Amino acid sequence: MSNSVKNSEVKGVKTGRPVNPNSARQIRLAELEAKRSNGELRRGRPVDSTSERQFRLKIQAINKALGVGQGRPVNPNSARQMRLAELEAKKAANGGVIKRGRPAVAKVEEVA
Repeated sequence: MSNSVKNSEVKGVKTGRPVNPNSARQIRLAELEAKRSNGELRRGRPVDSTSERQFRLKIQAINKALGVGQGRPVNPNSARQMRLAELEAKKAANGGVIKRGRPAVAKVEEVA
C-alpha cells in the first residue's frame, strides 16, 4: 500500500484558525494600519525641541547653509598638505593623470 498525498488547493479559502475581526487585537491592528496609511503613526521617542542637542543641530544646519566649515582647520604647511599639493601640481601638468606604480622598463630584443 502506498500513501499518496495530493496537493488540493481550493481558491478563496484560507486554512488555519479563523480570524475574529471584533477581537481587541484585530481592532488595534486595524487602527494601526489606518494611522500608517494616513501618515499619523508616531514611532519612537518624541523630539524635545528645547534640548541642547536640537539647538546644536540647528546651528550646524545654519553653518552648513552659510558654507562655514566644521572641524579642525587645514594646516597648509603640514607635510601631508604639501605632498598633496605636489601631487595636484603633477596631475595638472600631465593633463589630469598621474602614472601609478613602477616605471616601465624598455624591452631589449636580442638578435641571434
